[in-house]
Amino acid sequence: MSVPFLRLVSILCLLVAAMPAARAAQSDPVTTTRATATLVTEDDTFMPGRALHVGLRLHLAPGWHTYWLNPGDAGAAPTVAVNAQGGGSGQASTIEWPTPRVLHDGPLTSYAYTGDVLLPVTLVPVAGPQPGAMDLHAVAEWLVCADICVPEQGTFSLTLPRGDPKPSAQAADFAQAAASRPVISPFAARISPAGILQLSGPELTPGAVRDAWFMPETAGVIDHDAPQVLTVRDGIVQLALRPGPEFHGGASLPGIVVLRDATGRERALQVRPVAGDVQVLAPDAAAHAAPVGWLLLMAFAGGLILNLMPCVFPVLAMKVLALERMARGARKAALAGAGAYAGGVIGSFVVLGGGIAGLRVAGQQAGWGFQFQSTGFVIVICLLLFVVALNLLGVFSAGLRLMRFGNALPTHMGDFLTGVLAVVLASPCTAPFMGAAVAGALAASPVVGLLVFAALGLGLAAPYLLLATMPGLLGWLPRPGAWMETVRHLLALPVLATCVWLAWVSELEGGPYALGLLGAGLVLVATGCVFLRMAENADMRGDRPDRAGVYRAVAVLALLVAFVGGGVLPPASLAGQGSGRVADGSSVFSATRLAELRAQGHPVFVDMTAAWCISCLVNERVALSTQAVRESFARRGIVYMTGDWTRRDAGITAFLHAHGRDGVPFYAYYPAHGAEVILPEILSPGIVLRMTGGE
Repeated sequence: MSVPFLRLVSILCLLVAAMPAARAAQSDPVTTTRATATLVTEDDTFMPGRALHVGLRLHLAPGWHTYWLNPGDAGAAPTVAVNAQGGGSGQASTIEWPTPRVLHDGPLTSYAYTGDVLLPVTLVPVAGPQPGAMDLHAVAEWLVCADICVPEQGTFSLTLPRGDPKPSAQAADFAQAAASRPVISPFAARISPAGILQLSGPELTPGAVRDAWFMPETAGVIDHDAPQVLTVRDGIVQLALRPGPEFHGGASLPGIVVLRDATGRERALQVRPVAGDVQVLAPDAAAHAAPVGWLLLMAFAGGLILNLMPCVFPVLAMKVLALERMARGARKAALAGAGAYAGGVIGSFVVLGGGIAGLRVAGQQAGWGFQFQSTGFVIVICLLLFVVALNLLGVFSAGLRLMRFGNALPTHMGDFLTGVLAVVLASPCTAPFMGAAVAGALAASPVVGLLVFAALGLGLAAPYLLLATMPGLLGWLPRPGAWMETVRHLLALPVLATCVWLAWVSELEGGPYALGLLGAGLVLVATGCVFLRMAENADMRGDRPDRAGVYRAVAVLALLVAFVGGGVLPPASLAGQGSGRVADGSSVFSATRLAELRAQGHPVFVDMTAAWCISCLVNERVALSTQAVRESFARRGIVYMTGDWTRRDAGITAFLHAHGRDGVPFYAYYPAHGAEVILPEILSPGIVLRMTGGE
């Protein structure tokens, strides 16, 4: 036998021996027009006790995709079951999932893979009953979708010899798959009952996180298609998620948070948030702020319309009397009084806006009208209005007169304080344009925010300023006479009605104890005002000064005890004692229940209200409680949900913030299919029926 022939035989033997090794790390493919699937391994060899990575590799045709562990709104996750026999034995079926992409298709959102994807599992074989090679057998199923979805499956086999580690030709694919898997998050994660996901850590800054999104491992826990509003502060990242029917208060919500920096680099983090309350931050101004000029215009218009809101009705008494003084006084004095009133209004709006912003920076959940969520504040305002009513009724006319504190205070101080009181009473109301303006102010820079609140005040004071600068408009007023005293007495009636309303609010917030405390305060206020009148009478009769002094001392003591006793009452001590408030035929709002109803295909109307919000009460009476609206809702199966923000409620606050609002009223309609519809702050039956599809 010649030497060349022997060499040829040797080469052929080597090639034959090498063929199993070259093909050992990849099975025969399963091919369709949509995808090509193979079973691959990271090593060309195996060894008992050594981890071996085996994977289903899919090459998807353009336009087709397959799904992640949680497919999202539609689809099904792939499955792989690997079984080893021969020289090694074992089983593996837990896929080590790479980070998926978020795909939007109309109203549906999916978590999916496109192009080439490797889905690995880890097999740790044990020594088999026979020495030698190990046979791998796998069964896999996967769903591929484009315009249509097609389920596919395959059975795969390959053989690996026993030996030292030897990377296969597919080792680079496994390295890429490992690099695309999320890493365990180094940041503390919490999820609130309202769906606010928060990450905390020093590396989290507005410069380092420009975008973020969350993908849960479990289907149904969130509304996948809902926007995830991002808020980033130094050390904190928050995503406002919309809970789904399986949310259950966020008790178990593992998933992936993807953080994207300014360069576009993405970082996928595996998170397992702990359920608990989080302090909701204002949405980032850069992402949600309206142009400054537009915010100022909306604020001015909202303040102007606020003059027509029922919240300001009690101040009507002081305004009418002021107009009467302007009509018969010097123009210079009228302008000064109007300026003082405008200063009180604008200054109070700025202080109130700055206070809300400061409390939110300090970690408090403060919004428009938040002070009325304090039982103590409600009691003090009720007592103050009772003093105003007694003054209008003539019980006393000096000493603590609201509009003129005698000679002890500067001229026009009463006008200034009238402006302050107007803002205090107007704060629980939200006029058209105000909701967006206040939300924009709280999300903007401090300077812009204060300018917006000043524009609100200017709008509220504008009619009064106009009348002061154009005295001819006051010509319709009759000459001063006995009618003025009659008007004073009549105007006390809406003020007293407001006191009754505030007493009802205090009972809802603090229960019977708060109502009893308010009743005692009213008695003390009445006592103080009566003793003030006795002091006035003593002065008029020329009695000894010490007698009038005693009367005044008793009056001051009674008023001091009343106001301090009501004001220092800690709201937290009465939390939960009130009865709450839910409209007839409605259910209590919760984000979880809302998500469940929407997932079941029910249309839902959400009414965010509060007992201290007069605009809310008027809307309920003139629009939402009418027979036409109720019958329309019942006929179409619309579920009516009421969110009562009378007392502090983190879930309602988060819902309002997620919709760019910081106060009530707020109304949203969720049709069975389609996007939510936001209704205006002022309602009529026609508006409700038209915007909910009832007309």
